Order: sequence, then structure tokens, then C-alpha cells
Amino acid sequence: MSNTGSKENKMGIMPVPKLLISMSLPMIISMLVQALYNIVDSIFVAQLNEQALTAVSLAFPVQNLMVAVAAGTGVGINALLSKSLGEKKQEQANAIARNGIFLALLSCLVFAILGLIGSRLFFQVQTTDELIVEYGTQYMSVVTIASLGVFMQITFERLLQSTGKTIFNMITQGTGAIINIILDPILIFGWFGFPKMGVTGAAVATVVGQWVAALLGIIFNHKFNKEINASMKGFRPCKETIGAVYKIGVPSIIMQSIGSVTTFAMNNILLMFNSTAATVFGVYFKLQSFVFMPVFGLTNGMIPIVAYNYGARNKKRIKDTLKLSIGIAVGIMLIGVIVFQMIPITLLRMFDASELMIEIGVPALRIISLSFIFAGYSIVCSAVFQALGNGVYSLIISIARQIVVIIPVAFIFAKLFGLGMVWWSYPIAEVVSVVVCTIFLKRIFKEKVSSIEDQNA
Repeated sequence: MSNTGSKENKMGIMPVPKLLISMSLPMIISMLVQALYNIVDSIFVAQLNEQALTAVSLAFPVQNLMVAVAAGTGVGINALLSKSLGEKKQEQANAIARNGIFLALLSCLVFAILGLIGSRLFFQVQTTDELIVEYGTQYMSVVTIASLGVFMQITFERLLQSTGKTIFNMITQGTGAIINIILDPILIFGWFGFPKMGVTGAAVATVVGQWVAALLGIIFNHKFNKEINASMKGFRPCKETIGAVYKIGVPSIIMQSIGSVTTFAMNNILLMFNSTAATVFGVYFKLQSFVFMPVFGLTNGMIPIVAYNYGARNKKRIKDTLKLSIGIAVGIMLIGVIVFQMIPITLLRMFDASELMIEIGVPALRIISLSFIFAGYSIVCSAVFQALGNGVYSLIISIARQIVVIIPVAFIFAKLFGLGMVWWSYPIAEVVSVVVCTIFLKRIFKEKVSSIEDQNA
């Protein structure tokens, strides 16, 4: 048997608890740093005024859409790479990596063009407040036109992740986030002789952090990721490989993009009441990232383990990884529920909250956080579907949760009962998600995993 890819064989032999922790912990730490910089970014912007914070909040769907395209493509790259390495198909793994980089370059070009021509219109369709429109246009123009950093960062992190080298992802993400945090006040307020750039400074700090992280990702892949040859010398796109990446990745892209659609729709529902309600929603998203990001870090470590062992035909390790991941995810979410229930005022005060913002925000945080109890299970299940090559299940769950439940329920509750009831759309949606996830989990195990024992016999 070929010895190629032996360094990642820990995914097939290391005890599952130790493996999952070793794979996920660096990702969890880096995700927590990412969440910290998201919060710090908004804390500094909030010191300008509430309109600036509202503008950044309204820009979130576009930023989330870029991450959705990059990360969704990365899911396809990651799952196929890990499976190919598990099957000892080295040349196929190299082709997947190279075509993945090519797709990232194309994606950033598309967003740069859209940001250049559409940033102002995006905010004008949401609000008539000229200050919010101006702040938002400044911020979104920078983060879209200079989006090469975020696409390259995520792509090269997925290459490292697919071979089990998640420690380097912690370094890339952590370094990028720390640079962002340091540059935020310097560029926003004009410290140390720098010009006072306001909201534009926050955007510049963000893209500089992303570019540095991308550069580190390229360096780490070149020096340490010997299992994959991602050299683009003489590269030609392969439509079969691109098709295979997108077969898994597109459902994930759509699934995460639906989040952008939902956020955009929720913002417009909340703006029917006042801009402060939309600001509260934006603040919630920053705060909840501290709870959800570690779970996403966990699943980022879990996906290559499940994909590798599916390729290696090891049923027990797949099941053990799933059970442990669900337990950890639910535990993290329960901590989040407790924090949001206990200290909502403290959390809002971090963003220079006005009395109206606290009046709206306290019940909002307490109600929405009830959904965390169910969300951890659903996130892990969706990641398992992707790892086993069936991203369509994840897509259906996301559509059911957000398009079928959250948006209609929020709109109906807003019209019938007022602002206070809008937040209940999230707990209701998560209950629906748990039911659908359980049905699909049983189905995919019956279709793809149960037969593995027969093949090993």
C-alpha cells in the first residue's frame, strides 16, 4: 500500500476523543478570537454614534454572504480532499486543492465588482437616513473591493484543515483577528498620527487582518502541508473537479447565504418599528458569535474526521465522533443560554446602549437565546451531512429553518403582536430544525453508514 498521506492517518487510528479535541481545539480557540474581534469592532464603531453601529449591522448580510461563498466552497474542498486522502488518491487530492484556489480567485473578483457598483444602493433600499447610508457605503465598499483576503484566508485554512493541521488555522485566524483589534481604534479614531477614518477605518482594519491571515495560510501550506501539492504552475481548470467541489459546496453556500437573506429580511421587518431595533439585532449577532463560533470550530475539526473515516470505511469512528461532537456542542450552547439570561444589560452596555436599546434588547437577548438549547445539535448534524457528501440535507434544513419559519413567523408576529414577539421566531425555528435533522440523520446513516460493516466483513 502506498505510504502517501501517512501523516494524516491519525484521523483513522487516534482515539476519537483525543483526535476530536486535537483537531477542534485550535479551531475553537481561533473562532473565539474571531468572535472577540467581531465584538470589539462593533464596540469601537458604537463610540462614533448609533447610526454608525446600525450601518455596520446592516452591512452584515453582505459580509456573511462573502464568508458563505468562501466557506461553502471550502466545505466541498475539505470533504473531497479528506475523502481522497483517506482513499490514498494523491493526484485527485492535489487537483481538488488547485481548483479550489482558482474558485476563490473568481469569487473575490465577483464581489469586488458588486461592491464597487452596488454598495450605496444596498443601503438606500433599507433606510432613508442619509448618515446610515453614507457610513454603510463607506464600510461595504472597502470590505467587498478588497475581499481577496477573506477568500484566500478561508481557502488555505481549509487545505490545512483537510490534512489535520488545524493548529496553523489557529495561528492564521488568531493573528488576523488580533491585527484587526489593534488597528480598529488606531484607524477609527486616528491614534498615533494616523488619519481619523471613522467607519472606513473599521473596514480597513478588517481587510488588513484578512490579508495577513491569507498570507500566513499560503506560507503554512507551502512549508508544512506536504500531503498536498497546491502549486498553480501550469494549472488548468478541471470542470469535473470543480463540479465535484460544488456538488457538495453549493448547498453549503446556499445554506449559509440563506442566513444573509434572513438577516436582510429581519432588518427590514425591524426597521418597520425603528432603527434601534435593527441595531439590537446587529448587536445580538455579534454577541451570539461568541457562542456559535466555538461550535463551528468544533464541526470544522469534526468534518475531516468523519469524511476520512467514511473514505476509510470505519463505521464505529464515524458514530463515536458524531456522539461526542453533539455532547460538546450542546454543552457550549447551554453556557451561552445561561450568560444571555443572566446578564443581558451588561452585554448591551458594551455597545454604549441607549435606554431605548436596553429596553428593546433585554427581552430580545433572553428570548432568542432560548434557541441555543436546540441549535448545537442541528449544527453538528448539518456538518455530518456535508462530511458524508450530502449537503442537500443541510440545505433543506436551512431553508426550513430560516425561509419557511423565521421570516414568515417574524413578519406575522410583527404585524399581529408587535416588536416583542418578533424574537420568538428563532426558538420556534430551532425546534423545527431539530425534528428535520433527526429524520435526515437516521436516513443518511441507513443509506451510507450502515452498509460499511458489510464491506469490512
